[in-house]
Formats: sequence, C-alpha cells, structure tokens
Amino acid sequence: MSISASSAATTAASAASAAPGPSVGRSLFYLVVAGVAWGTAGAAASLVYRISDVGPLSLSFWRCVGGLVLLLGALALRRGRVARALPSVTATATATEPRRRRLIRILATGIGLAVFQSAYFAAVEETGLAVGTVVTLGAGPVLIALGARLTMGERLGGGGLLAVVGALAGLAVLVLGGDGATVRPVGIAYALLSATGYAAITLLTRRLGRDGGKAGSLATTAWAFAVAALCVLPIAAGEGLLPHTAEPAQVLWLFLYVAAVPTALAYALYFAGAAVVRAATVSVIMLLEPVSAAVIAVGLLGERLTAATVVGTLLLLAAVVGLAAAEARLASDRRKTADLV
Repeated sequence: MSISASSAATTAASAASAAPGPSVGRSLFYLVVAGVAWGTAGAAASLVYRISDVGPLSLSFWRCVGGLVLLLGALALRRGRVARALPSVTATATATEPRRRRLIRILATGIGLAVFQSAYFAAVEETGLAVGTVVTLGAGPVLIALGARLTMGERLGGGGLLAVVGALAGLAVLVLGGDGATVRPVGIAYALLSATGYAAITLLTRRLGRDGGKAGSLATTAWAFAVAALCVLPIAAGEGLLPHTAEPAQVLWLFLYVAAVPTALAYALYFAGAAVVRAATVSVIMLLEPVSAAVIAVGLLGERLTAATVVGTLLLLAAVVGLAAAEARLASDRRKTADLV
C-alpha cells in the first residue's frame, strides 16, 4: 500500500471511529418515525390488491428494488459531501469492520428482510390488514425478548416486563375484540413467519451495535435490499412481476410510495436507531405500526372504529411511552456513572 493510500485509509478509520452515533433520544425518535411509516405499508398493499392482480411476493420485490434505487441515490449524494474526508461510504465501512463479518451481516439482514416483508404482505392478503399487522408485531416482542435474553443477556426489568405485558394485552384486545375481522390460519402462519424474520433482524442489528459494528445505516439498508430482492426474485417471477390493472397510474404511485416512505426512509431510520436502543424496547416501539395501521384502516379503508380498537391502541401507546421513558432513564444513569468514573 502506498503512503498516500495508507494515510487515506487511516483518515477514514479515524473519522469513522470519531463520528458519534445517534443519541438515545434521537434513536428513539428514529424508531417512532419508522414504526409509523411501516404502518402505512400494509395499507398501501391493501389498496394495490384492490385495484390490481399483483401478489405479495411481487410487491415485496418491487419494494426492495425501489428502496434500493432511492438509497443508492442518497448514498451518492452523501459520498459527494464527505469525499474530502472519506474516500467512500464503502471504504469507511470496510475500514472499521472485517470483510467476512460485514458480508455475513448483509446476507443475514437481506434474508431476514425478504422473509419479514414477503410473509407480512402475504398475511395482509390472506387475513386482512388489521389481523396480519397485529399478529406480526404481537409475536415480535416475545421472540425478541427471548432471543435477547439467550444471546445478549438483556433483562427487561420490572418496568419493561410490565410494558411488554401491556403491549401484548393491547394486541389481544385488537385481535379478539375486532368487529368483523376474518382470522384465517394460513394468514396467521404467514404473520408468525414474518415476526420471526423481524425478530432476527432486530437481534442482529442490536448485537452488532453492541459489538461496534456500526456501518452507515444507509449502506447497510441498501445492501440488504439488494440481497432481499435477489432472494424474492425467482418466486416473484413465477407469481408475475408486472401487475395487470385498469388504474396503472394509481398502482405506480402506490409502488413509489411503498419504496420511498415505509422502505428507504423507514428502514434507514430503523437500523440507525436499533443499533443504540435495547432490543426489547425496539420491539415495543415498533408496535406503533399496528396503531398507525388501525388509524389508516378507519380513515382511508372504511373500517369502523370500535371500542376494542380504541382500548387496544391506547394500551399499545402506553407501552411505547413507558419503555421509551425507561430507555431514556437507563441512558441517563449510564452517563452519570461514566462521569463519576
């Protein structure tokens, strides 16, 4: 390696290690925005199913491709801004993380994304937006809490346990008390499969965040979407990639929305926030997704607002606020302890 190349690599590594990650407060905000944005994806999928013959795997494929294109554009803009300090986003990531580990992380995240969102869209198609969303996100906290305890030794504590129980109670009210909801076993199975993929992504992101493997969230998301698109492509091609519809403009607008807001934006914010916040807290904050989905279902899809919807939504919001406050207190205590030391 030449002296100039060695100096550039050292500068990139120093800048990457010196750049502070997002604060706990900002990370919580990122996760809240991501959860609300994710809640709109299922509603958009429901509208696509109503006006076209597109299937869940095809929709998942185009979501990944659209998100990838948008993120590559964002990465190109960022690379231009930091070109004087860092050769490229990729060079920064590889300078701070072993290549083999980075490859494993990207592949695992991409496969998890393919399972998570494809199974979720299938659940929405089979058993409806409300049931598919709340079962996916209801199983998530249980799987994540168990996985975090087994793999990272994270403990919920009394307040965290109470918040998770409250969140699950809210989900139970939404599912069991919903008026006119059609609960189909196949749809429930898809939702549980989606929850498994979601839990795996959350645990992986949190584990790498703890171990210092914090590559840029945009780069992580872009590579993961590329892997997810390749995983879904063969099956989506058999399902039919191009939709047949009498309203092509509306379908195109919905595709673009799904790629931009609940995909490129939401996943980038999610990966950035989940690397800082405890996995159990992430799982409960992401329950904002069924809350926003319920609001959209009532406001745009014509579903009737029931008492069960109101009670379940309030329980979920209380759980989110409780765990967010606990996370902020924990971060404050850690800072005070560090200052004393």
